[in-house]
Amino acid sequence: MSIGEDGGYGDDRGPGTGQTRIRLPDGEGDPYSAARRSRTGLSSRNLVTIVGVVVLLIAAIAFANRGGSGDSETAGGSGDSANKGPAAARPTAPTGTKPVTGKNGGIASGFARTQQGAESAAANYAVVLGSERMFKTDSRHQIVDAVYAPEAAAKLKGPQDKAYSTAFLSKLGLDAAGNAPKGQMFISRTIPVGTKVQKLSGDTAMVDVWYTGLIGMAGGGSTDPVRTTWKTWTFDLTWTGGDWKVVSDSQKDGPAPIAGDVPASTADEMSKAVEQFGGFTYAR
Repeated sequence: MSIGEDGGYGDDRGPGTGQTRIRLPDGEGDPYSAARRSRTGLSSRNLVTIVGVVVLLIAAIAFANRGGSGDSETAGGSGDSANKGPAAARPTAPTGTKPVTGKNGGIASGFARTQQGAESAAANYAVVLGSERMFKTDSRHQIVDAVYAPEAAAKLKGPQDKAYSTAFLSKLGLDAAGNAPKGQMFISRTIPVGTKVQKLSGDTAMVDVWYTGLIGMAGGGSTDPVRTTWKTWTFDLTWTGGDWKVVSDSQKDGPAPIAGDVPASTADEMSKAVEQFGGFTYAR
């Protein structure tokens, strides 16, 4: 055996280079060859393990991207949606903020001068404007005064009174005063599914409310059974008198899901459900 001239087992290129081994007689084997075989086998197993881990990691990332693409927006509008400013649409999500406690003629009021406040106002206004109270003149005027800006309310009452005509009410099974026949119940209810801000700038906002609705007559002999609708209600809001008020609004059909396979309830079951299940005050 010879040792390198520098007194070590190799030169400056690192361990193992220029190393001299002891050559044992045949039959006793080469201890280094066994070590090399062991290391080669270990490297192969490590390679298989690493490849497996990488494949699992790629699959996990793909699954997370498919199922959680909206997390950043829901959590607080981080990412691209935050960079777009207040005009960017964000999905409805709970924030922990308590609903408003104020009431104006039985209608939620006192919304915050924020994006969340505008969305809450629009959702609550959709509920009351889609209720059966709109089919009676006195309660309709009360709702309009509470929900719309003063100038808009003054212009709206006359055309609305004409729209809710005796002929129109009759088609729904109601009398001229908006009352249902004895033994029957008229149902009109709006249930917001979500809200979306189209615009928000200073004292103005435009908010979409996607909702499903119930409308029809429940009870024996009804010719207009309760049915569901799916619509989007767009509200132009303005900040006036310390609250959000409606300046104008419009509706369009959808988006609507495929009808489910749940069998329709009886008229009696629908009447009891409306009596027993109250509505909500909506807030994000």
